[in-house]
Order: sequence, then structure tokens, then C-alpha cells
Amino acid sequence: MSTLEVHGARLYYETHGSGPLMVVISGAPGVADVYRAVVQHLGEHHTVAVYDRRGFSRSRLDGPQDYDRRLETDADDVERLIKHLGLGPAIVFGASSGATVALELLVRHPSVVRTLIPYEPPALRLLPDGGKWADFFSEVYDVYRREGIEPAMKTFRERTFAPSDQQHMARAPRNDANAAYWFEHELRQYPPVALDLTALAAHADRIVPAAGRASQGYPCYQAAVGLARYLAKDVVELPGGHIGFVTDASRFAAELARLLAGTMF
Repeated sequence: MSTLEVHGARLYYETHGSGPLMVVISGAPGVADVYRAVVQHLGEHHTVAVYDRRGFSRSRLDGPQDYDRRLETDADDVERLIKHLGLGPAIVFGASSGATVALELLVRHPSVVRTLIPYEPPALRLLPDGGKWADFFSEVYDVYRREGIEPAMKTFRERTFAPSDQQHMARAPRNDANAAYWFEHELRQYPPVALDLTALAAHADRIVPAAGRASQGYPCYQAAVGLARYLAKDVVELPGGHIGFVTDASRFAAELARLLAGTMF
């Protein structure tokens, strides 16, 4: 077990394998464990760092939090982790809201990023019907406050994700503390954030937008398409849906490794 002290928190992190540094950022539920199945494969060619984002599971808060700047703080945490490991600049893979964190990292700290793979960022401003989805996420939050975590999660997953994702999410063990933290500080806050697209375009040669093949027609896939169009790039499709790195872990890891082998610059 390794920890890194950052402003207002202690980050839990692990490293696996050897080679160029790859940092992997989770969305919900904010923990390193969601990537457990792909880390061993990726670690054959990379030093893979996975961590719990602040406020989730083993990354404990130990000081005041500025929740008005939580996304910036999340990005700063990744920058400090990369510098702490001393192997940067890093390949950075982020999924879902972890992809939003990864994009913010590139805007704020481009010197620590070698290649960035944002996988299905829930960037609603890139969708023509983004306002509708923002309203829906607010409705999900209201269900959470009124009826509790499971009814809200059911409402959320059944509208937002492909059937393969829904089935796994419904069966997966749930950490209620992590879920509550996500509902309070992320569900409504991260999806409508205004990403600095101009700054991202200046680093387009380092960005590889990606999405799951099974996610076509769902909002996070469409957001990846919107990002790719803005950057004049194509979306790279990987196996599975929004959580293909869990539901199709071996194929996902193999295709991601091949992608990395061809995009490391």
C-alpha cells in the first residue's frame, strides 16, 4: 500500500509492471479496483499507476475541500502523482468522469502528459441535447435524495448505458459511502462542465478519443464523437460498452495495448 499526501487528502495508489508510465483514472466509483482485470495485461509493457480519487475508499480527506474547484483539484492530484512517481510524462487513460479529469489535466498541466486517452467522457456540452441530459442527471439526484441509492442508480443506468453495462452494474457490489460521495459531488457537477476546448485543440496531437463499441447511441459515446469532431480526429472504438474494461477486460486490455503501441509519441 502506498499513499501520497496532497492538499486536503491522502491518495492511495498502486503501481504494477514496468516500462513507460501509464496513469489510469477511474470514474464512478472512483477506485483503482475497477481496473484490476486490465492492469496485469497493461503492466507487461508499462508501469501502470492506479489510484483511488480523493474522497473515495482509501484516499481519505484530511482537510477542508473546495468543492467549487473539485475538478481542478482532481486534475492537480494526478499531476502530483505523476511527478511523485518520477517517470513522466505519462500516458493517461481516464474513463467516464475520469476522462473529464484527464482532459482537465491536459489543460492545466500539459507537461506531464505524453498521450491522453479520454474514454467516454460525460461531457454534455458536446451533445446537441446536452441540456436534456443535465436535467435527467438532476432528476436522478432527486431520486437519490428521496428514495435512496439503489433506486437512483437503477434510474441512472437504465437510461444512460448499454445493456451489457447495465447487467454488470446491477450485480456489482456497492460501496454506499462512495456512491453517496459521487451523488453529492460529481453526478450533477462534472457532466455539464465547460471544458477548455481551445486549449485541448492546441494539444490535439496527444489526444486519442475513445469509446466502447457497445455504447453507440448512448450519451457518453456521443460525447466522445463530439470531442473527436472538435479535434478533427476519429473515435477509437474498444470492446464492450462504458465499462468494457470490466465486462470485456481481456479483449479491452489487448486492444488498448495495441493502440498504445501505435500512439506513443
